[in-house]
Formats: sequence, structure tokens, C-alpha cells
Amino acid sequence: MFKALKPFRRLWPQAVAVTTLGLLMSSPALAVEPIKIGLVAALSGQSAKSGEALTRGLTIAIDEINADGGILGRPVELIRRDDESNPAKGMLAARELIQREKVTVLFGGLDTPVSLAIVPLANQMKVPFMGAWAAGTSITQNGASDNYVFRVSAMDEIVDEALVQYGIDEYGMQKPGMLLINNPWGESNEKGFRHALEQRDMEWAGIERIEGSDLDVIPQLTRLKNAGADTLLMVGNVGPSAQVVKSLDRMGWDVPVVSHWGPAGGRFSELAGPNADRVHFIQTYVFTENNSAKGDEVLSALKARYPEIQSLADITPAVGIANAYDAMHLSALAIEKAGSTDGTAVRDGFYAIDSYAGLIKNYSTPFTPEQHDALGPQDYVFTHFVDGSIVPVKP
Repeated sequence: MFKALKPFRRLWPQAVAVTTLGLLMSSPALAVEPIKIGLVAALSGQSAKSGEALTRGLTIAIDEINADGGILGRPVELIRRDDESNPAKGMLAARELIQREKVTVLFGGLDTPVSLAIVPLANQMKVPFMGAWAAGTSITQNGASDNYVFRVSAMDEIVDEALVQYGIDEYGMQKPGMLLINNPWGESNEKGFRHALEQRDMEWAGIERIEGSDLDVIPQLTRLKNAGADTLLMVGNVGPSAQVVKSLDRMGWDVPVVSHWGPAGGRFSELAGPNADRVHFIQTYVFTENNSAKGDEVLSALKARYPEIQSLADITPAVGIANAYDAMHLSALAIEKAGSTDGTAVRDGFYAIDSYAGLIKNYSTPFTPEQHDALGPQDYVFTHFVDGSIVPVKP
């Protein structure tokens, strides 16, 4: 996998496939300062499954890296902090990981507002910040002349184009209504939707805002229905998205729902009820019964590392696992290219990556100074919940 690391195998036996330092530090010969990787994500609350998925993807990748000799002959250690989906808490956690823990690369979680709060800090401190979930366009396209923010995930501007086209192709959409979470993520997608619809000379029935605390969105839905909406374009995380489905049920309005990937981040199928499957949402990866060789390899590692994983339903959401797994391996390559843990050198190391055979795809020059997003529209797949599992709409 990392051919350049093979000389270090004598120092790091295969038994050392762990992310904690207990075994790694037990011998004087192995007493090497670890390379620290930080994660700031939702580890509690309705979106806790997203943080769990990111943790698992990072852990499996780090296990592989440590088993192959670490990075620059040093073990890798993951340090996590819970942002509770709160931008202020996320920024404070990021500052602690950067300044006190001295992480080499900082990973972000599900929430665009949290990532946007961290971006200026990462650029100021010159520490690479890797987005492994949040899709806000301005996270990577942040206007900084010295940009340290990268992403292995979806990007709103491209996602919105894909959602609009999906609505047209699958439902004959002619006049969509937008239901957008009332925060910077919703604002990012409003711009993307407007652009995609204007490019097609399509009108929209209206734009309605939803809140994370909403227990009923019938007023917003009623306005869109009365305005002639034939499809709903939805952007919201687990809680508000579930309320949309339950409100539609109470109204008896059978309208297609085409969604960003917010429902994948937690207990959506449980909270939305029996009609959760009506929401079709975008993903970058899904484990199925027929995976690639790399997919089967990662799935086997997940089952071995986490005995509670018994079926495909137990690894929801796969998108967080896959994004984090590929992003960690790309980060390891960047550090190897840098030859050090210096932030600027690692940032430039991302630009020096030629290729990587990943889980989501085979990457070729994934990052350049002008392009900090490794995934594009060809890397998306549409899914929905079936019996608690996220599965492709079209096998």
C-alpha cells in the first residue's frame, strides 16, 4: 500500500495495528513521538452516527498505516473532540487540538457551520484542515490566498446541480419547492439551487426555511403545495428532515423528496417513521453485497475491528466511513511527500500526490493549488433507506 514505508516494517511488526499508543510505546525501541491526527465532529446528539462513521473510517485507515510502519517511521494517533454540532464549541475544540495537542492534520465533521467556524483558524495557524463530510461550497472555496483547507466529500454547488437533474430525470420535475435549513449550509445550497434552476430556465414554487428545533413544518409545506410545487428539494440534517417526512404524512401529500445527504448522518429512518424511504438523497459511497475488492477489504476490517457490525445496516452511514478512510490515506501520503509534519510542507504535500487507489475511486492528482476538492459529480450515487439500511435507489 505504502511501498515507501516497507523499510520500517522491522520496527513496526504487524501486531501493532492499533490507534492507541499503549502497545506502541511499551518498548524503548518503539518509543517514538506519534503523529497526531485530530477529529472535531458530532459525537453526541441526533447526528452522532456521523461522528461514529468518521471515527471508524479514520481508525481503519490508521490501523492499516500503523501496520505498514506508520508515517515517516512514526505511529499515528487519533484524538477526537465532540463539537455537539455547535460552531463555537467546534472552533474551541479545533484550537485546543491545534495549539495544545499539535495535530498535524485536523479533520472536520458533518456540519457546515462548524467547519466554516474552523476554516479561518486553520488558515491562520497554517494547519491542514481536511473536510470529510460537510459540503458547504465556501469551506474549500474560502477566499484565502493561503488556503489550508481540503476535502474528500461532496460540494454543495455540484450536489445541487445533481439534485435538480435527478428531480427532472426521475420525477419530471417542473416546479420544485425548496426546504432549506436556516443556517449557512442552507444558504450555500440556495445559491446552488438557484443557479441550477436558472440555467434551465425553470421557476420554483418558493423557498422555505426549516429549523433544527422544528417539531412541525406543515405551514412551510402548505405554502409550497399551494404555490404548485411538484417536487421538494430538501437540505437539512437528521432532525428537521425527519420532521418534513412526518409533516408530509400528516398532510397526506405524496410529493417526491430529493435531498442532500443530511438524512444519512444519524437516526433518520427511526425518527422519520415508515415513510423514510420516500426521501432520495445523495451519497459518495455505499457498501453493498457486491463491493469492489477494496470495499470488501475495508468491510472485513470494519467487522473485525467492531464486532457489533453484523450486517450492512450496521455500518450506516457508509459515506462518513468511506470519506474519512480515503482522506486519511491521502493525508498520510501528503505527510510522506512533505517529509515532515510542518503545516505548510504538508499542505504542499497534498499537491504532490500523484495517485491513490482508494475506496471511493482511484484518485489521480486529487489536489492542486486551484482545486482543493478531491471528489466531483461523477462520484455521487442516489440512495434511500430500506429497512434501516442506506441502499442505492438503482442497484
